[in-house]
Amino acid sequence: MKRARLIYNPTSGREEMRRRLADILARLDAGGIEASCHATTGEGDATIAAADAVERGYDMIIAAGGDGTLNEVINGMAEKENRPPLGVFPLGTTNDFARALGIPRSWEDYCDLVIGQQTRPTDLGKANHRYFINIAGGGSLTELTYEVPSKLKTMIGQLAYYWKGLEKMVSLSPQELIIRADGQEEMHDEFMLFLIANTNSVGGFEKLAPHATIDDGLFDVIALRKCNLAEMIRLVTMALRGDHLNDKKIVHFKTDYMEVSSPGYVQLNLDGELGGTLPATFRNLPRHLEIFR
Repeated sequence: MKRARLIYNPTSGREEMRRRLADILARLDAGGIEASCHATTGEGDATIAAADAVERGYDMIIAAGGDGTLNEVINGMAEKENRPPLGVFPLGTTNDFARALGIPRSWEDYCDLVIGQQTRPTDLGKANHRYFINIAGGGSLTELTYEVPSKLKTMIGQLAYYWKGLEKMVSLSPQELIIRADGQEEMHDEFMLFLIANTNSVGGFEKLAPHATIDDGLFDVIALRKCNLAEMIRLVTMALRGDHLNDKKIVHFKTDYMEVSSPGYVQLNLDGELGGTLPATFRNLPRHLEIFR
């Protein structure tokens, strides 16, 4: 019988895991997987729990929560030599990574997926000394994902992001960035934001990085040059259709390594969580983890 460590955020998904935990454990057990649980208690706890699970030799780790919980778990696993397969049980507000991989949201279907033991390799990104699995970025608009209170996300879900996004768009201002990347000329300009995508699903937009692939060893980089509110709204509308990449305000390229710096104060967003500040180097770690899907 295989052993799994289920690391879950008890507040994610309007506390769905609290209600379904016994059923999930029973279904996994019936499929030959003996799962023990760890409920996270605060920031950084999932990282410690994941590192401990690797050291204790679990056959698999399952991260149950939102993108933030997933980010903490991969940071606990990434530097370990023997990394077990990772399950991603989507319970958060946007679940960008799970959406990109087509991972089911139904707990029954997800348990069956893990029981089936089919995996796919995925690249990881490293930003300075921290890791990300789906997205890294910087700029005013990227701050809204970690500025929305967790209680509000639990209460009203995705609407909380739209609410905060409208508030941020009114006061957006460009930031001076210096971008250096392999295969690209150095860029020194004013940008509204930059995004480094590992999948096609970013912030609930499924066509923001339409060419991104999780196992090609490359990031898809998208940067938005200085623009006004009307231009921003136009580009958001285009991004919903995937028609934005050829716009003159958009910079788009692929790379496995880049550096971003700024003379100003710019915070980093890693998988929807605050990830430090610029300057930063970003490296792609090809096929670094195996994901159940």
